[in-house]
Amino acid sequence: MSEVVSFKIRRDLKRKMEKFKDEVNWSEELRRFVELKIKELEARESKERLRERLRKAPWSLERGTSSELVREDRDSH
Repeated sequence: MSEVVSFKIRRDLKRKMEKFKDEVNWSEELRRFVELKIKELEARESKERLRERLRKAPWSLERGTSSELVREDRDSH
């Protein structure tokens, strides 16, 4: 199921978009941008959660372990 999202842009930008409407599927481009931005924000959030868990851990890790764990977490999405 889909939802409609609406936002305002400057009039001159809208006119420029209309100029290229036959070459660019603006809806698809915007959807793709939102999806990528969400992935980026989720990765940052995961990294912060992991950093907090590691900070609270009663044991220490070898240098580079946290980077490896973050990479694994990011690649699992």
